[in-house]
Amino acid sequence: MPRLLRTPADLTAADWRNLYDGFAAPISEWDCGQKCAPYNPTGQPFCCDICHAIPAAYRSEWDYLQKTTDLWHPYHPEECASPPDAEAGRAVPELNLPSGMVPLACLGATRCQRPNRLLSCRAFPFFPYITSDYRFLGLTIEWEFAPVCWVISNLGVVSLAYRQQFLRTFDFLLATFDDVFESYAAHSERLRAHFAGQKRRFPLCIATEAPTWSARAANACTPSPLRTCRATVSTSIAPIGSTKRLWAR
Repeated sequence: MPRLLRTPADLTAADWRNLYDGFAAPISEWDCGQKCAPYNPTGQPFCCDICHAIPAAYRSEWDYLQKTTDLWHPYHPEECASPPDAEAGRAVPELNLPSGMVPLACLGATRCQRPNRLLSCRAFPFFPYITSDYRFLGLTIEWEFAPVCWVISNLGVVSLAYRQQFLRTFDFLLATFDDVFESYAAHSERLRAHFAGQKRRFPLCIATEAPTWSARAANACTPSPLRTCRATVSTSIAPIGSTKRLWAR
């Protein structure tokens, strides 16, 4: 009998391992952490500094990792009690995570175990873009990190393999789980509001055979023939600057 997957909580350890294995391509041939770390007072890559970014995991993902690695532990606000500058570690009044997700912290960039990175680590600094008429078009940037993220300033270095694996992974997740879809739809709306307020376009990597970057107007959300995420059928699993922010929505 086929398995019924209602939420990410239904994903098993084997499912998570398959997802990780299918989304393992380096974001580029460059070590982007070495590019941004010199500009962080702590000397760490911004995305690996808990005073700047708080990674989040689905509960079933956390259940899997607890039995697999010592890399992760639950996030505690006191881990960044004395930030190197006043802005960097400003407290988050409310984490506002989607249901079914937990904030985590890792052992640090120098002790990273790449096979055991969270899904949110693998996706950063991007998230799947959903139009206002509920279509999954491709991947776009976590705009709040634009001032400090080297990759966002150098989108041309993002590898084709990474883009393809990102789109394949989130095509499955968005087509399978309504709550994941709705969460990213809401996040996409915040992106549009941000760029519309600034009268600027935002970068979008369209889901095609060879996905490439283009600029999209914040109000340009007309239907696209590329794909309607809710209608996508997946046959297998194999294939979130200055204040703290969450990597996953």
